[in-house]
Amino acid sequence: MAFLKLEHVCKSFGEGPGRTQVLEDVNLEVEEGEFIAIVGFSGSGKSTLVNLIAGLEMPDSGTLSLAGAPIRGAGPDRGVVFQNYSLLPWLSVFENVGLAVDAVFPDWPRERRNAHIARYVDMVNLTPATWKKPKELSGGMRQRVSVARALAMDPRVLLMDEPLSALDALTRGSLQQEFERIWERDRKTVLLVTNDVDESILLADRVIPLTVGPRATLGRSFTVDLPRPRDKTALNRDPVYKKLRNDIMNYLLGLRGESRTTRVAVPEPPKLKPKAA
Repeated sequence: MAFLKLEHVCKSFGEGPGRTQVLEDVNLEVEEGEFIAIVGFSGSGKSTLVNLIAGLEMPDSGTLSLAGAPIRGAGPDRGVVFQNYSLLPWLSVFENVGLAVDAVFPDWPRERRNAHIARYVDMVNLTPATWKKPKELSGGMRQRVSVARALAMDPRVLLMDEPLSALDALTRGSLQQEFERIWERDRKTVLLVTNDVDESILLADRVIPLTVGPRATLGRSFTVDLPRPRDKTALNRDPVYKKLRNDIMNYLLGLRGESRTTRVAVPEPPKLKPKAA
């Protein structure tokens, strides 16, 4: 049995004629310790998929399960790293991570709690900034706090919703390497959603495109058969990487082309003339 499993999941928003089917018949199986990247265009429903797995949204139909148990709401077995950091500005790095630890492990003695928080702050290389507030941190450092907070909950699955999309290219590249290092250390099951094909190949074991919405679903799976750790500069010279990248890009472009040819035409609005006075 797959560790994380989605079967025939559908999700829509709105009411009546304005109701939009965002996801339709989504099926996915993820093994424990696997790193999966879902890649797709903006607006295709990637964040909705993360919210469903996190239990922040419920599907219209279909089932989601983790380790054989149905997902019926949010829980500490799934940690989420959002795009916007979601840190409390009046708390330090240590205190922001501590909020998650206190919520999941409320009975821990202070010594164990503090050692646990310090371990994850150190894991994301933020020990020198332990007592700084978010306003004193760069965007990349804030995202590191978000990662430390999610990992400190010791979740069974880490969900990352385009966590690097707001960062500059240099910071993004640095954090991509950090994410791989952290994953190698803990081997959590990870599901990353991104619109960056290079990022997905650098980090994941499998890359799965999401088709163009509405009624988006998961497309074919691409296995990333490249040795770890992966160096971004070296990959650019690797023929296996180049072929895989081209295959995924061509697949995504093909999906976009299909969506344009099958898109329902919207009728022109009626031409109205003002009444004569």
